[in-house]
Amino acid sequence: MKIAFFSDVHANLPALEAVFASIDEHAPDAVYCLGDLVGYAPWPNEAVAAVRARRIPTLSGNYDEGVGVNSTDCGCAYKTEEDEFRGAQSIAYTNRVVTAETRRYLRGLASHQRLEMLAPRTRGAQPFRLLMVHGSPVKINQYLFEDHPDKSLLRMMRGAAADLMLMGHTHKPWYRAIHDEAEGRFRHAINIGSVGKPKDGDPRACWLLLDLPAEASSADEHAFEPEFIRVDYDVEVAARAVEESPLPDAFADMLRRGR
Repeated sequence: MKIAFFSDVHANLPALEAVFASIDEHAPDAVYCLGDLVGYAPWPNEAVAAVRARRIPTLSGNYDEGVGVNSTDCGCAYKTEEDEFRGAQSIAYTNRVVTAETRRYLRGLASHQRLEMLAPRTRGAQPFRLLMVHGSPVKINQYLFEDHPDKSLLRMMRGAAADLMLMGHTHKPWYRAIHDEAEGRFRHAINIGSVGKPKDGDPRACWLLLDLPAEASSADEHAFEPEFIRVDYDVEVAARAVEESPLPDAFADMLRRGR
């Protein structure tokens, strides 16, 4: 079974449209979004409408949560006063331009989603349990970077009864198979990167294609090979649109640099 996952669109419609075209080419069996449809770019309503038109199951990101309740706080962890000031401009702009219908949709998004897959014709087999979150199972805005300690990730996945955990929020894709010595098997953690605001130095949009074999087992370190797919799109169109909007020009530079 092939499943497509994407996250952190952040109102970047050109990037989202390019990702949809790429997903269509790969023809997965299902598509899921891990949240943060809005913020930082000038197409929040259009991005939400595009996802809704495809009826894609979507989680709430921290930005979606903030805009959904018309808050001035996006739950973002800004490192400098300048970043915080720009962030305040971004959520103020987004709150100003979103429609009532967009806000209502964002407010109704779930915080997590689970899938359980059982290998066919295998008696007594345990289901393969997949958990989708935006930040972490603990907090919607928790950053789980690639260097996050194994013990902490295992504790989260055990507590959430997850063999495979997928998350976004950091805008940096990574994958780790972690040996759960206490249970004699592996658990898997994947950050799926960002469609509309990558921060790994690659400005191309990112999404994840996951091929889950019918006999998928968490006991196998190499149960599957996640494929991070990078998609070219017209970054300049998005960057110029940011510069022509009331949003800070710095966001345009971030798009160009993938930072």
